[in-house]
Amino acid sequence: MKSHVPLLLVLAVTAVGLIRIIQYHWREGTVLIGVALLVAGMLRAVLPNDRIGTVAIRGRGVDVLLYGGLGLMVLAVALTIQGGPLNQ
Repeated sequence: MKSHVPLLLVLAVTAVGLIRIIQYHWREGTVLIGVALLVAGMLRAVLPNDRIGTVAIRGRGVDVLLYGGLGLMVLAVALTIQGGPLNQ
């Protein structure tokens, strides 16, 4: 069960983000999804392989780089995009 906790944490943050997007708070929801990716990268960096569970996809370095990079890109887009039909 311990190895499922990191994945459940990441999925919980992502679910809250998706709920905020459905509620038309797309920027806030997208930021939460970016944060979930950064949390996944942080957990992958600090937890040992026997406790990380399915958050581990490839090697530790690759996972941290990809989770962190994608999380930062999602945050950058969410925080800098202007206008559009969902402008808030």
